[in-house]
Amino acid sequence: MATTAGRGLPMVPHDMVTTNLQLDGYRVTRNLGVVRGITVRSRSVFGTLGASLQTLVGGNITLFSQLCEKSREEAFDLMLLHAAQLGANAVIAMRYDATEIMQGVTEVLAYGTAVVVERA
Repeated sequence: MATTAGRGLPMVPHDMVTTNLQLDGYRVTRNLGVVRGITVRSRSVFGTLGASLQTLVGGNITLFSQLCEKSREEAFDLMLLHAAQLGANAVIAMRYDATEIMQGVTEVLAYGTAVVVERA
């Protein structure tokens, strides 16, 4: 089992997660149910100002891209931690969802099905 960066807590390894309904080369021996990781983020005043300036030149707005990537990564790692707490060694049917809770505040959800797998 892998550990979370800086936390030392066990979590499902990244290579044992798939958006498919099965993990190639493995067979599911136990289904442990839905797992999730949720993070809620807001844009800072300075980040919003910097991103607004980036929109003037066009192209990728890197400040927002970095915020989105960090939010997804945190939600993903929380999902893997939740799966490990249930005794899973893999997650299948993994998905992301995002909802704007209020202006400038977004919830990012990573979810999937925690399973125990063994090599086929």
